[in-house]
Amino acid sequence: MQITSLAQIQAALLSGELTAIDLVSSYLDRCAETKSHNAYVEIFEEEIKIAAQTLDEKIKNNKDKLGPLFGAVVSIKDNLCYKDHLVTASSKMLDGFVAPYSATIVERLIEADAMIIGRTNCDEFCMGSYNETSYYGPVKSAIDPTKVSGGSSGGGAVSVALGTCLVAIGSDTGGSIRQPAAYNGMVGYKATYGSISRWGLIAYGSSLDVIGFIAPHTEDITKVLTVVAGRDEYDSTSIDIPNAVQKEEITTLKIAYSSKVMNDPELKAELRQGAREYIVKLKAAGHELVDVDLKYEDYYVPTYYILACAEASSNLSRYDGIRYGHRSAEDVDDYKELIWKSRAEGFGSEVKKRIMLGTYVLSQGYYEAYFLKAQQVRTLIKEHTDELLASHDVLLMPVTTSLPKAIGEQKDPIQSYLSDRCTVLANLCGLPAISYPVYNIEGAAPLSMQLITASKQDNYLLAVSQALLSL
Repeated sequence: MQITSLAQIQAALLSGELTAIDLVSSYLDRCAETKSHNAYVEIFEEEIKIAAQTLDEKIKNNKDKLGPLFGAVVSIKDNLCYKDHLVTASSKMLDGFVAPYSATIVERLIEADAMIIGRTNCDEFCMGSYNETSYYGPVKSAIDPTKVSGGSSGGGAVSVALGTCLVAIGSDTGGSIRQPAAYNGMVGYKATYGSISRWGLIAYGSSLDVIGFIAPHTEDITKVLTVVAGRDEYDSTSIDIPNAVQKEEITTLKIAYSSKVMNDPELKAELRQGAREYIVKLKAAGHELVDVDLKYEDYYVPTYYILACAEASSNLSRYDGIRYGHRSAEDVDDYKELIWKSRAEGFGSEVKKRIMLGTYVLSQGYYEAYFLKAQQVRTLIKEHTDELLASHDVLLMPVTTSLPKAIGEQKDPIQSYLSDRCTVLANLCGLPAISYPVYNIEGAAPLSMQLITASKQDNYLLAVSQALLSL
């Protein structure tokens, strides 16, 4: 039987048409068949089989105690702690590190009877746009294995697109969920900042990092969000969000977009054409499209990278090879040299680059000129975006500036950073955002578009995207 959603899985399990062990076995077989894509760094094969057997017993003898996510097989990004399991952020620096506790989201998933199949490959410490900086090697696209998967949650996007799990749990600092989801024809959602606890998430940029999900269906994302969102005593930034909204409640929308952004020459011709066609389609469906001025758009990327690198410099200072992290085996004269050698060996080139940039903008003499100024510009961007969303239902934007490139093709780091120009806005403002496929491009990943809405309106955003996906 063909199963494409959690509702179908649960119905089949309850009717006896399917067992959890058969479901898990099919996913594991698919993992073996697609191993060359390098989506996973570890499969929890024996563990998930035990979880499936336990679930089958529960269905047989204790149906009224089933959790809301029973039958959901999920993958977790290699930057989420899972007690007594390895977690490395796909870096040599954390090679062999075993998590002493589980992230709040992992605990809530397990309590809801979801089953975790493995940890997925990602850019090292989530620093990269194409999933090529991983210590374990690049992740190959689910659509074309000669192309990049997108980053940093590329392993998660590919794990779902290849049918090795139902939902992937990832993190998004500047587009790390939405971009790989777009590259692999999936739906990618990042939450409102704080709506999902970051306890147990290895930090990159603490004011920007958000947990989110990749799945083929918006409905399944909504179900997972309902279980894992909400306050957490271990995360002082955590917040509650309103309950789910049904797509039937969505009627005519007032959608903001920027023709300047949509027609930017940096966007590949296929993407510009697809965006124009989608706007026409939305208008034909009765929605009001309003061309707006994103007056700070030129400052999104520089503001983001100054702040992200500054926070990374601070967060990654804890990896010194003494308390934990890779430790150099070379003979050294003092602890300072040990730290220097350990960090030089443990971190990859992209991470080192961002640490150096972050340290520079935080240094005496440059703090006010760069970091403080970026914070001020961030405030202006957020105020303008909040004002815009107060008078419009959603903001429509592209996700990426280009189609997936061949692995190893992108050599210019500036062009790599600029590829995030459409996604960093949501992170700078702490707003919920979702990318979803809207237009097929022959021989390539589908064109995906992105919706952003006001803070805490996650369930409204999910209902809107579900309604628009049916156009």
